[in-house]
Amino acid sequence: MTSTEANLAEATLDEIRLSLAPDVADAAVFDGWSEAAVRQAAEQRKVDPAVAVLAYPGGAMDMIAAWIARIDAEMTAAFPAERIAAMPIRERIRALVQFRLDAMAGREEALRRAQAIMAMPQNAKRTLELGWSSADRMWRLAGDVATDYNHYTKRAILGSIYAATLAVFVGDNSEGMAETRAFLGRRIDGVMKFEKAKAKWLGGDREHFSLARFLGRLRYPAR
Repeated sequence: MTSTEANLAEATLDEIRLSLAPDVADAAVFDGWSEAAVRQAAEQRKVDPAVAVLAYPGGAMDMIAAWIARIDAEMTAAFPAERIAAMPIRERIRALVQFRLDAMAGREEALRRAQAIMAMPQNAKRTLELGWSSADRMWRLAGDVATDYNHYTKRAILGSIYAATLAVFVGDNSEGMAETRAFLGRRIDGVMKFEKAKAKWLGGDREHFSLARFLGRLRYPAR
């Protein structure tokens, strides 16, 4: 536990916002993304509830955004460059998405409520920005350095794939979220098999893997 985590009484509002985010998500399972959830989380962490409320001036969307930002930060810390470098591209994408799912495990109801809020028309712009930011973070961790149009298409498609996987995740009652893992795994395995078969058909002396085509085919799979 960091000093900030241990002594939030001296933390800034930004530090409080990120530190309390998982606790607010836990409370949102029962109280929704509300001031009541923030106050409950604050009391558990021995933070002045009135101060904690100030950390989320934008209400529910600020709470949800903080939860996403906390997961982004934890994912980045969990996948340093040397760990990513040792993985094949298939495993990089799978592991990054799976990490995010694992971080939300047990908070499926909070996620379901967050999705309902993010789907509201007035929240559309910010929802897109949040999805783009997370997709960008995943691609950068995976080693993507594209600067042309592929930079944008990769992130847009990964964002849609992640959203589809979350839709499966929130309704998955299988042991160990086996259905969600299988859903994600099938998308990745199917595309990799296609790329290998195509490389042999074209007679290339090595397999060429296109990340853009990879995610493009993940976007429209047959379940």
